[in-house]
Amino acid sequence: MTQNSIGITKGPGQSPHDFTFVSPDPEQTLRTGEFVAYETEVDGQLRRILARVTERYPLRLFPDSFMADPAIAPEFIATMVGYSGQTSPNDHELFQLTAAILGYYDTTLEDFINPRIPPRTGRPVYLAEAEELKAVLGKKQPGDIGGAHIGSLLSRGKDAVPVTMDVQTITSTHLAIIASTGAGKSYLAGVLLEELLKPYNRAAVLIVDPHGEYSTLSEMANHEIFHLGNYRARTRIFQPGEVKVRRGALTMGDLRYLLPNLTDRMDYLLQRAFRDVQRVARASKQDDERWTLSDLKIRLRELGDGEADDEQSDSRYKETAEAIIWRLESILGQSVIFDDFEHLKLKELFNPGQCSVLQLNEVEEKQQQIMTATLLRRLFKARMATQKKEVDIGDELYLPYPVFVLLEEAHHFAPASGDVVSTGILKTILGEGRKFGIGVGLISQRPGKLDPDVLSQCNTQCLLRIVNPIDQARVAESVETVGRDLLRELPSLTKGQAIIAGQAVNTPILCRIRTRHTKHGAESIDAPREWVKYTSEEAETRRTRDTALPPDVGQRGSIEDFLG
Repeated sequence: MTQNSIGITKGPGQSPHDFTFVSPDPEQTLRTGEFVAYETEVDGQLRRILARVTERYPLRLFPDSFMADPAIAPEFIATMVGYSGQTSPNDHELFQLTAAILGYYDTTLEDFINPRIPPRTGRPVYLAEAEELKAVLGKKQPGDIGGAHIGSLLSRGKDAVPVTMDVQTITSTHLAIIASTGAGKSYLAGVLLEELLKPYNRAAVLIVDPHGEYSTLSEMANHEIFHLGNYRARTRIFQPGEVKVRRGALTMGDLRYLLPNLTDRMDYLLQRAFRDVQRVARASKQDDERWTLSDLKIRLRELGDGEADDEQSDSRYKETAEAIIWRLESILGQSVIFDDFEHLKLKELFNPGQCSVLQLNEVEEKQQQIMTATLLRRLFKARMATQKKEVDIGDELYLPYPVFVLLEEAHHFAPASGDVVSTGILKTILGEGRKFGIGVGLISQRPGKLDPDVLSQCNTQCLLRIVNPIDQARVAESVETVGRDLLRELPSLTKGQAIIAGQAVNTPILCRIRTRHTKHGAESIDAPREWVKYTSEEAETRRTRDTALPPDVGQRGSIEDFLG
């Protein structure tokens, strides 16, 4: 490969995997995150070694005295005193750069092999070619089955070096999208969902959407890029009233979570009644999830009256039973979420080529957590039973394909402080879901509030701008694949820029996120525009008209006169 060098190696860096080189960098191309290369002999064979620029500082600049008069250009003074004999004002500059060695790419292992020795002093350093980077940065290429083209290398021109993530890795070893508010995490999630629904992926994917931000994905149905032959990407939006949780699917832990601050006596009575209705349902209906709220209330009254075991009636237990029943009725009986018989079937939520959006923006937070926990438990049970061939095609739990679940505001479902009902099943799926084809993606603006064990089990990370020092520290603790040089970039990333790292790519990459095909649904409200619109003459006239009394009302305007 014939190429002009951009610098000369100076020596080893501070670690065994770093080296320094000197470059004038006249075009200012050697930014943090840029890729360079050098050649060296490895096992008797000349290899081209890739490295990533991690630091840059000047070795030679104009003297400060040249810049004392702001009215006179420093290069003019330099020319006058013979400081620089070149015509370009940048020829006097010289920089020392540090680069982290990645190694040479082994196509058999599909990974970088580090030669474990820095280049010798005086060797030429080259800017890595775009075609070279296209071939080795990602495990997939745009348009490949299992590829997700999410953007391009930030240090190069737009679309010069595409960045493609490996969907198979994402859906088996899990994903985290972390960013501050307004940094573009929902936009990136939308790009990823578009890629998952393209004809070369056709994913079965569900997004838990607490804020109603993903309804615009329904535009995929009318976009040709999501069509191929008889394939059409589908989006199903499930409103809160359409999503039911069968009461029989609740666990004792769910009930405790919905009914906080139970006394010991209340907990004992509820646990006993719950166990009894499960046993009866299992015996009569062959399913311990088929009990109803009425069954539970009847059993509580029986226990409160002492009828269950020929015990003497005890008013203390009777009052306790009635107190539990009142609380159950207020939480489970009055909610539009819980139902004795209905629940959303998994095959309605999950189908290849379908993106299901579970909108929970009108649901109270505890009920969101219960719904998510119940859904994940059913999903895990179904995939495990299907993989172990314990269910047949017609069974409700038969789900014969892998699935992917994206959780927005993940810190609400697995918080670092305080255990919520959804944390346990989420940890189980993150730890064991790979065996049964369940992938999870976590989206959060507050990684400092996210359970560290949950975050650390996401083996691919998309990190956008993070300013909060606590959140930065949590990311540094939980994300092993991102170098400290890139973590330092987190506060300075602008909207639409991200660090992509982990198992879905071959090396951490500073990425420019591509433009979405569908409209972004998470835009902030434009308050000044809304204020101006509300106070406009047209709006005032419309409000006056809408609030005017009917024309039959007399001059006195009395409602009594109007009613006769």
